[in-house]
Amino acid sequence: MKKTGFFGSLKRRIGVSAAVVGLVGAFAVSGSSASAEPSAPDSKSQPKPTVVLVHGAFADSSSWNGVVERLQRRGYPVLAPANPLRGLESDQAYVSAVLKSVTGPIVLVGHSYGGAVISGAAKDNPQVKALVFIAAFAPETGESALELSGKFPGSKLGPDTSTPLAYPGGTELSINPANYRDVFAGDLSREAAAVGAATQRPVDVSALGAPFVGVPAWKTVPSWALVATNDNAIPAAAERFMAKRANAHTVEVKASHSVAVSRPDAVADLIQAAARG
Repeated sequence: MKKTGFFGSLKRRIGVSAAVVGLVGAFAVSGSSASAEPSAPDSKSQPKPTVVLVHGAFADSSSWNGVVERLQRRGYPVLAPANPLRGLESDQAYVSAVLKSVTGPIVLVGHSYGGAVISGAAKDNPQVKALVFIAAFAPETGESALELSGKFPGSKLGPDTSTPLAYPGGTELSINPANYRDVFAGDLSREAAAVGAATQRPVDVSALGAPFVGVPAWKTVPSWALVATNDNAIPAAAERFMAKRANAHTVEVKASHSVAVSRPDAVADLIQAAARG
């Protein structure tokens, strides 16, 4: 299988031990951030599980805005916490703590790098009844997002489309604004993609290069997956491979990596299917 040269190139440019072949994430393009408080379910309906939405790299919780609005209208309590994007195990620990604050059953959803986070955060939590991977990583023990994104051709991420920034304690990466739409948001308007490029949250390279530790939750928790067929960040072939391996109920949607922004109805429909079992 052909390897990309991004890892070696990035090491030479910034002197770090981890790098990115397929950088991950979506982004906020409009509206306010999703509320940190769960919405109340419809009092006339049966109690519904709380949906917890975990964003990926180059995003914040507002990347879920359209999905949140649709789920709330359907009576689901929703939380969209901020994923720190500082390290895989620490990000998992943070989301795990958020889950412990929720009463009742949970449907846990991850987009992109967020899929690796939920695969660890849900471990040993009996409240999590379903996992949903939205154009997301679902790593096996020892695998990293970097490794998985390099298994198949198709990612347009590389040293020419990203910018590293050293800060005290680490090195983070952002996507060059000029490349943002092509890589992540081909089905959004230029104006919306420009907003996403301006508001992206960088990810620490160590988070993407870290191997998954322990047994992933998708081995024991029922899973659903959405494959974005026009994804230029994580190749659709990689998404199919991971979904099949996880024995996930899978749908394919013609969309870019930012499918939660461009196709919120399709994303909300899959989450509702998972909630209903």
